[in-house]
Amino acid sequence: MKKAKADYLIQSVSRALDILEAFVLGQEELGVTELSRKLKLHKNNVFRLLATLETRGWVEQDRESGTYRLGIKTFEVASVFLHHLGLVNQAHAGLEQLALETGETAYLGVLEGGAVVCLDMVETTRAVRVVSYLGRRLPAHATALGKAQLAHRPQEEVERLFKDHEPVTLTPRTLTDTVRLADELARVAAQDVAVEDEELDAGVRAVAAPVRDYARRVVGAVGVVGPTVRLPLDRLEGELATRVRVAAQQVSKRLGYAVTPAP
Repeated sequence: MKKAKADYLIQSVSRALDILEAFVLGQEELGVTELSRKLKLHKNNVFRLLATLETRGWVEQDRESGTYRLGIKTFEVASVFLHHLGLVNQAHAGLEQLALETGETAYLGVLEGGAVVCLDMVETTRAVRVVSYLGRRLPAHATALGKAQLAHRPQEEVERLFKDHEPVTLTPRTLTDTVRLADELARVAAQDVAVEDEELDAGVRAVAAPVRDYARRVVGAVGVVGPTVRLPLDRLEGELATRVRVAAQQVSKRLGYAVTPAP
């Protein structure tokens, strides 16, 4: 019988989260004694948990009153969440249109380290479809969604990324040589579209384009994924690449991105 998630709880982590959740509107600053009483924990345990959270930036102490408040780290994490939520909201209509126009599953993905995380999708209605990537972390170097974003990162950042997350071989077509990868990313940057040719999964192809925000930063990518039988390379690099670019530009405009007119 499968265990419930509650059976795997780590007590110290749970108590640390209890402390963070104790700071609510009207109780923005709390002392050790207040937290001890509120959470029914020994004051020594509360102090040790607060000290750990403080060293990581999750809480900070007022040196005059001795009370604690939420730290800058909570703001940083909340900002990431709100950013992703806003991106999903702005992109979803574009994914629906892209899936309708192409007949294939459309995805939104964001780059996190050496992986691309699929935040949203609109699935094809066709019987034959690719297994869902929603919520999964996929190797960025092997996906169109990942390459569309890596291509617009500074070269030194990409080199450091490949050093920390060495590209792995997933299929016979996966690019793992960093020199060839660099050439591929340069091509993607020039064309503003990335193609995935059975590099993540055999029998699967994809095409993706970058999404930019008001500051002209690449903040994600949208694309379509499907079986090779429906996505020959000429269709992928022609009709679908064009549709994906247009969809990415439309999402970018919703995020405040303004295309600079050509001179």
